[in-house]
Amino acid sequence: MFGRRKKKGAAEDAAGEAEQVVDSVDTEADDEGERERLRLEPGPRPDGPWDSSEVRDPAEGRVDLGGLFVPGVDGMELRVEVAGDAIVAATVVLRDSAIQLQAFAAPKREGIWTEVREEIAAGITQQGGIVDEVEGPLGWELRAQVPVQLPDGTGGFQVVRFVGVDGPRWFLRGVISGQGAVQPQAAGLLEQIFRDTVVVRGEGPMAPRDPIVLKLPNDAQMVPEGVQQEEGGSRFSGGMGQLQRGPEITEVR
Repeated sequence: MFGRRKKKGAAEDAAGEAEQVVDSVDTEADDEGERERLRLEPGPRPDGPWDSSEVRDPAEGRVDLGGLFVPGVDGMELRVEVAGDAIVAATVVLRDSAIQLQAFAAPKREGIWTEVREEIAAGITQQGGIVDEVEGPLGWELRAQVPVQLPDGTGGFQVVRFVGVDGPRWFLRGVISGQGAVQPQAAGLLEQIFRDTVVVRGEGPMAPRDPIVLKLPNDAQMVPEGVQQEEGGSRFSGGMGQLQRGPEITEVR
């Protein structure tokens, strides 16, 4: 009887070891599949955003910010945002909506938007926010409710949309706020601005995720925060309302 029990135990041990091997293989396969999903090559961009090599004249109809050429449309206000001594983002404000544009270096043959999307979602969730991943007009995006402090000191939520596109050795992220985030059907023009933006990556070495630095247009002027520009003074001017932020620089023409 002892011998039979020993044989049965040996069989169970062998089965258990086999299950552990299978579980290990399955886990490794899942991890590898996840890594492969994150390392997908950038897909085609038939509608933009564009690489500078794909556009004959990037400056035609666009504002030259160095690393980005941003389309200009009637009634919009264009602001750049500074981190330290570097200009790293541009925000287009159009009526009661806005889109922040920021470009980053990326690996030559790997897209990073899937990975960045997961990191953004995890960060917002940890803050107590709510995130939905959906397929929108610009591809996969995040529609999020981000915790913020309201002017009266109470807590609330701001609705924003995170959109992104992988290009050749670059990644362009857009953050849509205002009515364009609350009612996505109202964001058509902002989405078109995102599509028609041209990214200038440059040939120099850059680490993945390094921001592509921008510059001021030659004819830009400093506008102190809270100072209202004269109506009609610029095709990039317009009221900001509750979307005002600083420090900021506004182009005036």
